[in-house]
Amino acid sequence: MRNLLLYVLLLGFAFNLNAQETEATDDYNKWQIRLRVISVIPNESANIETIGGDVEINTAFVPELDFTYFFSKNWAAELILGTAKHEVDAVNTAAGNIDLGDVWLLPPTLTLQYHFYADDFKPYLGAGINYTIFYGADEGPVADDIDYENSFGIAFQGGIDYMLNDKWFLNLDAKYIFINTDATVNATSALGATVGADVDINPFVLGLGVGMKF
Repeated sequence: MRNLLLYVLLLGFAFNLNAQETEATDDYNKWQIRLRVISVIPNESANIETIGGDVEINTAFVPELDFTYFFSKNWAAELILGTAKHEVDAVNTAAGNIDLGDVWLLPPTLTLQYHFYADDFKPYLGAGINYTIFYGADEGPVADDIDYENSFGIAFQGGIDYMLNDKWFLNLDAKYIFINTDATVNATSALGATVGADVDINPFVLGLGVGMKF
């Protein structure tokens, strides 16, 4: 992921040096919309009280919608909307591996972007914030109940738009989103205890999609 972002940065600056002057006077669209298919790949870890161990969270493949508003030709803000369902397991604990069911994550993310221009290729870099909402939790066969706290985090982004014509384009996008939650697992029936955990989810989000300017 780090190498991908570095590649996009270097590519963007190289294109920008050659194309900035010739593109500077071109018109630009204020709005664009993209629809992507994304893979949400958690880079998870956890500090689990009492029973120790770690956490495993599966990868999810879901659609994502985003809207971008351009303040100028190069600077824009993007609102990213998508939701994903993840299976959760506590592993290597004192009580063995525990199936903790699944939970839905809704992490609306707002990034500030800088766009480069080089003919039909338009790389961009971005950074911003997200607010992650946890909902629809299914506690699985062991726990009586699980509560996940919503959280704020930061996000980094890099990608490339490839223009098909003046209106439509293809998009390749990569993000790293910092997501942390305090989870409380009520396992009184099975373990005779309520267990707290500080969980980092921190997913890589890789997307491929199509966009439209208007």
